[in-house]
Amino acid sequence: METSNLNHVVKIIERKNIVISGIKKIVNFDDKQFSLESNMGDIIIKGSGLEMIKLDTIDGNVSIKGTIDSMIYVNDSKNTESLITKLFKWIN
Repeated sequence: METSNLNHVVKIIERKNIVISGIKKIVNFDDKQFSLESNMGDIIIKGSGLEMIKLDTIDGNVSIKGTIDSMIYVNDSKNTESLITKLFKWIN
């Protein structure tokens, strides 16, 4: 699924529904956590009673219902450098 040209939008409605566009891949999910790959980075959604209610693989849209406790973007540790590493490069 190629979604690199699509917008990435996140809409949370009363912590009971979340709609996300720009999703490339659903990595894994259960009723407590969804791991998604978007065109803006990896996303982890945590909560309870989570359930996918809509998946549009052509447009890269996902709708999830349940109690949403958190949503975070996860940095890929392979592609990021620590602040100390960047500082040492800048000093040298």
